[in-house]
Amino acid sequence: MSILIQNARIASENSGDLPVSDVLIEDGIIKSIGKGLAAPAGAKVIDAANRILMPAMFDAHVHFREPGFEAKETIASGAESAINGGITGVVMMPNTNPAIDSASVVGQVLEIGKRTARIPIYTSGCVTKGRHGKELAGIDGMRALGVKMLTDDGDTTGDAAVLLRAMQYATEFGLFFASHCEVPELAGPRALNEGVMSYKLGIKGSPACAEEIIIDRDIRLAHAAGAHIHIQHVSSKVGMETIAWWKSRGDVKVTAEVAPHHLLFTDEDIGDYDTHYKMNPPLRTKADNEALLQGLIDGVFDLIATDHAPHTPFEKSQDFVSAPNGITGLDTALVSLYHHFIATGKFGWDLVVKRYSAEPRRMMGLDVPTITEGCRADLLLFDTEKETTFTKDFMKSKSQNTPFLDKTLKGSVDLVVLGDEILLER
Repeated sequence: MSILIQNARIASENSGDLPVSDVLIEDGIIKSIGKGLAAPAGAKVIDAANRILMPAMFDAHVHFREPGFEAKETIASGAESAINGGITGVVMMPNTNPAIDSASVVGQVLEIGKRTARIPIYTSGCVTKGRHGKELAGIDGMRALGVKMLTDDGDTTGDAAVLLRAMQYATEFGLFFASHCEVPELAGPRALNEGVMSYKLGIKGSPACAEEIIIDRDIRLAHAAGAHIHIQHVSSKVGMETIAWWKSRGDVKVTAEVAPHHLLFTDEDIGDYDTHYKMNPPLRTKADNEALLQGLIDGVFDLIATDHAPHTPFEKSQDFVSAPNGITGLDTALVSLYHHFIATGKFGWDLVVKRYSAEPRRMMGLDVPTITEGCRADLLLFDTEKETTFTKDFMKSKSQNTPFLDKTLKGSVDLVVLGDEILLER
């Protein structure tokens, strides 16, 4: 199959410029780039005038809930949600039932992914059996099946000695660690940030130091073990500053991610106990948001990742303390980043391509797609002049626990191509 995309503005991770060009794809490979390219016989021709062509996104932190919680999400529905948002690869977290803590469960998940998903599905593996924090998981068996990231995400690996031992062992095999940072005794019910809003709502808050203590602890453990540590879903200014300080030393490999919701929303958005704004780590203050945004621009954060965490409407309709933490993000991330940050001039497409497409793949040891001749087609087309309304019918996730439900934002993911297949065309 041949596809000719004409008059597209091409975005890359290394340039703020958006040169206009035609792109010819033949048999899944970008064959030619230039102006005035002729369409081969039978080619599909797409006029992309005023639209942005870029490498497709990659999300290194998603919860697809299968096995065990398929009412919330399946690997198949999660993959469709990703495609809907311009994402062509994901890394699943291991807090399923059973937990992804052995070669047998990894094999099951990867087989389901190959059979039911239209994009590559990767999975992390647990640090400890059952994520209980006591006994090491079947690390070598998982590694043999391609697992590269170890995490007890959903919770912290509570026993520092166990985590250190895991780091000393698994680093020898080229694995790295992703850390959900939280002291449970300090975090309390994990409902919302400790501050003015928690006082107003009469709910015990979770202080930022509950997160910040473990950020520092886990980086120190990685420093001692010579391990690569990746800090997940950072939510506070001090947490970000801790990561920046460790990075400035240059003697420990530390990467970090920020989620769109921790850039966009604050605890004040919770309003009248709206559980769509309940997540862990919780939404914090405007000052934290501003610091995190600057950290993303400055490169303290290596990745953007959604922490896509679907829950059923029944679960989210419970009272604020009882409702589960989590927000979906795959359908909405790219459009929301455009609406709030690119369209307003806070940063450019180059940052998004670098932090949400290239760097997540590099961290996972994967090939990084680019819009260059000879590269496999792995790309999306984005229309800055359209709008997207996130209705239940539009979103592909089985769950719609998002503050963006029924909201209209600027921008639209119009086309997603992976190899010789058009995964999405609006």
